Amino acid sequence: MEANIPKRKDPGKSLRIKVISMGNAEVGKVRNEFYKDTQGVILVYDVGQKDSFDALDAWLAEMKQDLGPHGNMENIVFAVCANKIDCAKHRCVDESEGRLWAESKGFLYFETSAQTGEGISEMFQTFYVSIVDLCENGGKRPITNSSASFTKEQADTIRRIRNSKDSWDMLGVKPGDSRDEVNKAYRKLAVLLHPDKCVAPGSEDAFKAVVNARTALLKNIK
Repeated sequence: MEANIPKRKDPGKSLRIKVISMGNAEVGKVRNEFYKDTQGVILVYDVGQKDSFDALDAWLAEMKQDLGPHGNMENIVFAVCANKIDCAKHRCVDESEGRLWAESKGFLYFETSAQTGEGISEMFQTFYVSIVDLCENGGKRPITNSSASFTKEQADTIRRIRNSKDSWDMLGVKPGDSRDEVNKAYRKLAVLLHPDKCVAPGSEDAFKAVVNARTALLKNIK
């Protein structure tokens, strides 16, 4: 596959890109053979299909298994593409959810549309440059700014809040708990997720949800 690569400082160096679609039916039968020497991976999901987003974890698990105990996924450049953003009315995985998943793992994240071309060039350019940087850095994946901007605890908490079934579950308390217990749980989450302290994607919405959950619960507790 030919690709337009940004010019490097050293004109004597060249870069050969070989792109393989691992989701292809034929490649799928033998794709474990391609994982070994991989330097970059593009994970694509359909923003209108939650199942395709949820499947990203399975793809990572398969790759980790096939790389074996001596494989190191930390030395591979990963780019996550939230594709089909042109179909906004069918979108069910919002940007903050996708970005949180990617950036919490130190992966690059892009909003793309294969239909309109939006974000595609930027994604490939950044992806290729990152692979070149990896090669020039002794095979170690470049550290992205987003990878150290928030903690795993913050990311996990935002995901848990997104998937909470009710206000009790959101605050991590049980029906029948006292006002003091609700306020204690709220304060802990507020400190963790306050927009002034947390820059994780989705933190602002999660913080607002926690505030609303506390208000709703206290109205019904005497």
